[in-house]
Amino acid sequence: MESPDPERLLQCPYDKNHHIRACRFPYHLIKCKKNHPDVAKKLATCPFNARHLVPRTELSHHISICDDRCCIEQDVVNPTRNSGQDTLSKNTLQYPPCDEDWDQELAEENNTTPFIWGRTGFCDNKCPAGNIAMEHKSNLASDKQVPKTLPWKNSGYGQ
Repeated sequence: MESPDPERLLQCPYDKNHHIRACRFPYHLIKCKKNHPDVAKKLATCPFNARHLVPRTELSHHISICDDRCCIEQDVVNPTRNSGQDTLSKNTLQYPPCDEDWDQELAEENNTTPFIWGRTGFCDNKCPAGNIAMEHKSNLASDKQVPKTLPWKNSGYGQ
């Protein structure tokens, strides 16, 4: 069995000069496979462990001796499911009723006035009070003022 240490170094099957930490090995295999397509054509992936890349001619031998095969065989010999349980229990999950109407929401969105910076009356058709003017409150201290112009108007951008 392989060591579970994620910091151990593994040799790349595509380039023997590459030694990669085990925790990064799957990512490296994907990257290195793209960089070495000629070598990738000659290698086959083990059906028990995708980290095992062996020459295609040796795949059947590798399958017969692969350490990870025992885990699969153990599951086949000793299944975790009870032998008397032939079918899976039906899903008993009850979904809550949905009162959303996406078509109605979409229609309401299409009938609204778009927001335009600096233009008043945006809230007229949305506010519960109708056309009553909203009271503008500022979070600034009393000695501060809200700027009258936007900083990018005179910057030269977009002209």
